[in-house]
Amino acid sequence: MVSLCFEGQWKEFEEGTKVGEILQAFGIEDALGVEIDNELLDLQTGVFKSGEIKPIKRGSQGALEIMRHSLSHILAQALKELYGNVKLGIGPTTEDGFYYDVEIENKQLSVDDLRVIEEKMKQIVQKDYKIERSELDKDSAIKLFQELGESYKVELIERLGENIVSVYKQDGFIDLCKGPHLPSTGFAGAFKLTHLAGAYWLGDSKRPMLQRIYGIAFWSEEDLKSRLDFYEEVKRRDHRTIGKDMELFLIDEDVGAGLVIWLPRGAILRGIIEDFWKKEHRARNYQLVYTPHVGNSRLWQISGHIEHYSQSMFASMQIESEEYYVKPMNCPFHVAIYKSKVRSYKELPLKLAELGTVYRYEMSGTLHGLFRVRGFTQDDAHIICTPEQANDVIKETLSFTIEMLNVFGFKDIELFLSTRPEDSIGSDEHWEVAQNALKGALESLGLDYKIDEGGGAFYGPKIDLKIKDAIGRLWQCSTIQFDFNLPERFDMEYISHENVRKRPLMIHRAIFGSIERFTGILLEHYAGALPLWLSPIQARVLPVINKRDLDYAKYIQEILSKEGFRVDIDERPERLPAKVRQAQIEKIPYMIIVGEKEAQSNKVSLRSRSEGEIGIISIEELREIFNRQIPK
Repeated sequence: MVSLCFEGQWKEFEEGTKVGEILQAFGIEDALGVEIDNELLDLQTGVFKSGEIKPIKRGSQGALEIMRHSLSHILAQALKELYGNVKLGIGPTTEDGFYYDVEIENKQLSVDDLRVIEEKMKQIVQKDYKIERSELDKDSAIKLFQELGESYKVELIERLGENIVSVYKQDGFIDLCKGPHLPSTGFAGAFKLTHLAGAYWLGDSKRPMLQRIYGIAFWSEEDLKSRLDFYEEVKRRDHRTIGKDMELFLIDEDVGAGLVIWLPRGAILRGIIEDFWKKEHRARNYQLVYTPHVGNSRLWQISGHIEHYSQSMFASMQIESEEYYVKPMNCPFHVAIYKSKVRSYKELPLKLAELGTVYRYEMSGTLHGLFRVRGFTQDDAHIICTPEQANDVIKETLSFTIEMLNVFGFKDIELFLSTRPEDSIGSDEHWEVAQNALKGALESLGLDYKIDEGGGAFYGPKIDLKIKDAIGRLWQCSTIQFDFNLPERFDMEYISHENVRKRPLMIHRAIFGSIERFTGILLEHYAGALPLWLSPIQARVLPVINKRDLDYAKYIQEILSKEGFRVDIDERPERLPAKVRQAQIEKIPYMIIVGEKEAQSNKVSLRSRSEGEIGIISIEELREIFNRQIPK
């Protein structure tokens, strides 16, 4: 028997009683399923555990999950009806929809095919086929999907450690699935197929490449349209397009996938970010260091990276009789700096910081502009301290991180305490102490946070800070990681005030995460319209007509450049409206227009990227406008 509760009322049921019958017994109508212990179950699924039930009704987030799951099956059925020999991979839900990975014989789908598939899906919805769940023993399920020619499904069943599997059927279509699903196809809401991608079977590059079809789904057409509008805004803000328009960076396949080349303007932007980072770190007593790009394999063996991180490391290289790796992390080098001499408690906390370029092997299919690359610069810091100093160090680091993110325009920040993952090193006692230290720092600062179970690094728990951009997207950015393990593995010590050798603690910390990714986030957050202090070109002088105008333009540029402002001139023999349009495309904050009238009065006509015409002002007024927008 199982005991189930709804609104304080308990009832007893036979194990395996279907959700639909349970809801009926409680007098609950119009539910698409229930949630028990954070698990969604549809009306046809049997219940085998006791607990409180939460009915899932149309319009709720849980109901969206159920509907999107069913739409992935409706998509698969449509594909089979349209193209015949289709082998199905997996078809899960996503944050706002669903996808299905499929292999279609002699057919490479195009964007034009999505409209045809979508229309077929709508027909299946309109026919309101009943969706039926049944359970089979493992051998029967294998036989069934072998007869259907679904080799990928057979492999999935063989991988399952269960003797009973569930399948769902609608019309003549049948699919392996745990559920949950709608009662029938007619319950589906508004949906749209959005795009195509390639996906290796089970994420293994040695396996076949399948075609992935993405869709989004909501209960109402209004919500669907809102999401599609959001996608258009995301597209408008794509940092890859903005980076090209603003001539900031390029990724050249001949140079190497996932390797970023910073163009002159991009180098200016990167330099501004790095200079500000260095200034703020020096002000807080960090010591800046530089370390090599490669390290002996012994280093990575001791650190545990070869054992726990090798899948993300590039292959080793042989140098004479030694084996070397390009570095995936900076931390072992900072340990070497610490260990270069005997350390006293009087030197702690020791803060070592580096803008260190690291290299990680990423699958080609995961590479994405500046967001996912193979070579990137971490704004890394390692703080070595005594156990007694740990709480204050974490609080100081948290405050510093939030202050830095605020300066760049990120005021809405969510914090997560990420706990021990399954693949980890270190004792239970150390992990508990570390997690409690991070938790204590968060709570003592009065910061709200969420728990990310199992989200910690293999060597220690961490605090992750996620920033919300201008259109509401969350980006994993900063991290503060507690580490007992590297001090232990590298036998790090300090001389205590009792003149005893003791083990220090190490805190890993990055504010931006990486310069590349943070730059991409900035570009999308501001849609390329960077604040004045970050803009590679802060103003462009636009001479109106003749050589005399150009001479005055060069005079203005010279004055402003000497004062540290980044100003160029559009000397093209184009009409003024064309020059203004080009400056707008390049997201230049200010256009300084000069002609005969401005030259005679020793003034300029100022136009703002965001506000339009400002009017004729003096050079001194221009300086004041610029200076007000630059952080001190």
